[in-house]
Amino acid sequence: MNHSRTLTCRLLMLAALLPAVAYGQEAAMSEQPAAAPDAKSAAVQPATAPAKSATETVEYSKKGADTCLSCHDDAVALGVFHTKHGQPADAASPFGKGQLQCEACHGPGGNHTKRVKKGETRPPVIRFGRDSATPVSVQNGMCLGCHEKSMAADWHLGPHDSANVSCASCHDSHSPKDAVLATRTQADVCYTCHVAERGQFQKPFAHPVRQGQLACSDCHAPHGTTAESQLKRATLNDTCYECHADKRGPYLWEHAPVTEDCSTCHAPHGSVNPGLLSARGPLLCQSCHSQQGHPSFAYGPSGLPGGSGAPVTSLALGNCMNCHSQVHGSNHPSGSTLTR
Repeated sequence: MNHSRTLTCRLLMLAALLPAVAYGQEAAMSEQPAAAPDAKSAAVQPATAPAKSATETVEYSKKGADTCLSCHDDAVALGVFHTKHGQPADAASPFGKGQLQCEACHGPGGNHTKRVKKGETRPPVIRFGRDSATPVSVQNGMCLGCHEKSMAADWHLGPHDSANVSCASCHDSHSPKDAVLATRTQADVCYTCHVAERGQFQKPFAHPVRQGQLACSDCHAPHGTTAESQLKRATLNDTCYECHADKRGPYLWEHAPVTEDCSTCHAPHGSVNPGLLSARGPLLCQSCHSQQGHPSFAYGPSGLPGGSGAPVTSLALGNCMNCHSQVHGSNHPSGSTLTR
């Protein structure tokens, strides 16, 4: 009898302990680090493998770049090894240790490298550039996979993305000297689309872009911004002040157009007038200021006392800034008319 009771108690205790033991085993398994992937498979599989469709099998080449270079051994393809994209010592590079090399950007090449029968078309990989049949969204998606953090959300706010412009339309990732990144050659890349701006910079008075001393990206943010005209700063004036700090002020006597918008008087890219003015004085000044009653107003015989008719509509001195030299502002106690 006692033996039977003892056996029953032990069975009950064992039943009570079984859930706790099972929970402990599960917790221990969850705390164990995941098994390291095989080195060979890590070299040929992406961190996040693309989803496979029902009709397509995604395969990566077994030899990586060696397979690609057996056909693509021209100077353009080999140029990638002279760029940041082709540095094996850089872990963030597509050619870094454990990375996918060519296929990191061009996508899985296993099917592309297989033998094809006569008359069959070789399955394509992702190609970059203006003439590529690969959709721009796919091209840019490959680039943003690595570069999106550096551009944040600005790219998706800019007109280049809205106009379906691909990264490869401006950048050459296989060239050690990407033209759009050099001050002297950047404008020529921009001019392929911005034709009107090329003509503006050819005018007699222009910012020194043509001379290679200034780049478009010194004022504009090509990857997108919330400012008007993709300016790097919030306003046009703040952008201009980056170089023209002496015009920032504040002044004791201010000129309203200067504090509002530099382009009220200036053509930012180029002009036929000195100082990049949008018109010659006094015509520029008279677009805001009436010339009637001005001390230097020239009167003809018909406008003199005893004469008849309206006065001659011109200023005797020819240019307002001959006297109003401090047109951007003055700190002189008697500078209310911006003459000193």
